[in-house]
Parts: sequence; C-alpha cells; structure tokens
Amino acid sequence: MKKLVLLALCIFGFSLSSQAQSVAENALGLRLGGSDGVGTEISYQRGLSENNRLELDLGWRNGKHYDAFKLTGLYHWVWNIEGGFNWYAGFGAGIGSVDGNDDDRWDDDDNGLFVNAAGNIGIEYDFDFPLLLSLDFRPEFGVINYYGDDVDFDIALGIRYQF
Repeated sequence: MKKLVLLALCIFGFSLSSQAQSVAENALGLRLGGSDGVGTEISYQRGLSENNRLELDLGWRNGKHYDAFKLTGLYHWVWNIEGGFNWYAGFGAGIGSVDGNDDDRWDDDDNGLFVNAAGNIGIEYDFDFPLLLSLDFRPEFGVINYYGDDVDFDIALGIRYQF
C-alpha cells in the first residue's frame, strides 16, 4: 500500500512539473472582492520561478460601521491547464487593523490589530497581450483579534497588467 501511494505521488508530481507554465515576472492590478473583509485590494504578483510566485494584496475600507486596512501575502504554485488557462493554489497570512464606528454593532474588543492565516485557490487566463484575469477563492482563518472567532470566505475577480 505504501508503495502504491508513493508511486501515485511521484506520477502526480511529474505530471505537474511537465505542465509548468511560465509565470510573469511582475503583475500589478486590482483584486475585486467582497466578503466581510476590506473589499477591493491593490494586488502585486512577483514571479519567483517558472511556476511559483508571491502575491501581495493591500486593501482598505472606510465604511459606515468600521474602517479597516489589511495586507495579505500569499505564496502560489501555478499549473497550466491548456493554452492560456492556468490554475493556482497557495497559502499565506494577513495583518491589518480595524476601528469600529458603530457602538450598537461593534464590540470594542474587536478594534485594533488582527492577524489571519489564508489559503487561496483559483483559475486565471493569461492573454497574448500583458493582461491576466483571475477568479479565486480565499478562506481566511482568524488568529488574533477581529478575525479570531470567524472564518471568512472571499471570492474575487483579479485584473492585472503584466510586465
């Protein structure tokens, strides 16, 4: 049984490495999301190798009930599906601050610094010209403060210029 599992993992690993897609050196744009998070984020991706990259997203919100900002860093593995279509998965963390404005809906214990852990999975299309469109799903798990008792599921559309 152990040999069968090891063989399956080797075949899976070789098939992923044989379909490696070249990742752009840099990409900058917007990640348009929702959830209870910060909404739209400025997004930067930096290629680390042929099929790995680092993504940094900075979001902020000035709302009726709270003001917040968040910086999220993610490490991605990217695999080619066919042509310009890729899928990716990764993990990372976020740090930010929140300030509640509404005494009726906001607990003062939730104000201040927060830290969360994040996963990410998505699909993207890399056009022949320097545009990258993506749709991803990002669950965020609270570690400290505001997100400490919550799990947020963020779905977002990414539009990035590659250079």
